[in-house]
Amino acid sequence: MSTSTVTREAALALMQSTSLARLAAESVEALILAGELGPGARLNEAALAQRLGVSRGPLREALRLLEEGGLVRQEKNRGAFVREIPLAEAAELYELRAGLDATAGRLLATRITPEQLAELRALTAAMSAVGEHEVDRFHELNLGFHDRLVVLAGNTALLETYRRTTRLLALFRRRNLLAPRAIPRFAEEHAAIVERLAAGDAAGAGEALFAHADGGRRRMLADGELG
Repeated sequence: MSTSTVTREAALALMQSTSLARLAAESVEALILAGELGPGARLNEAALAQRLGVSRGPLREALRLLEEGGLVRQEKNRGAFVREIPLAEAAELYELRAGLDATAGRLLATRITPEQLAELRALTAAMSAVGEHEVDRFHELNLGFHDRLVVLAGNTALLETYRRTTRLLALFRRRNLLAPRAIPRFAEEHAAIVERLAAGDAAGAGEALFAHADGGRRRMLADGELG
């Protein structure tokens, strides 16, 4: 076998291993964000490798990638654990998210299209239709609304930072602490944000989004948890 053949085979093996590690990282991340692997949970390598259908090597690389992203922490001689986000760090992340939301609103107000407005209005209408006790459903729509708004703002760096921030906040968030009576008020706040976007009011949209996110931070600090 020639040297060039060996080199190509080694490169192919490396690519396959890297792809497996990234796929495994995405799968473990999904389990974490869904709450199946909760904050502080120990990540059993053997069980996860079997569940995901990969060997221990790609799984270890996957956990390293998740550690770089802030979702996992590694402890010498103890293994890997889902990170726990303390209240003080969550408050800082919420401050960052408020600023990112405001920036997205200012950008989007200057470039939003009729089709994008229709999409956001459909999302706010769906939120308005949610019953007061359908907390999980409202939570899902709320996350989707804010993520879509940042996507439509059209800034890749902003989107990457926003998604990393919200992934970390997911390690702290307690969805069941969202008071059912607050759902109609939050739905109204989302609808008001969309109308500022429709008016091309960049400053107003940014201020409304910042205030909306900062309200979540203040509730979190008052309760000691995220709502």
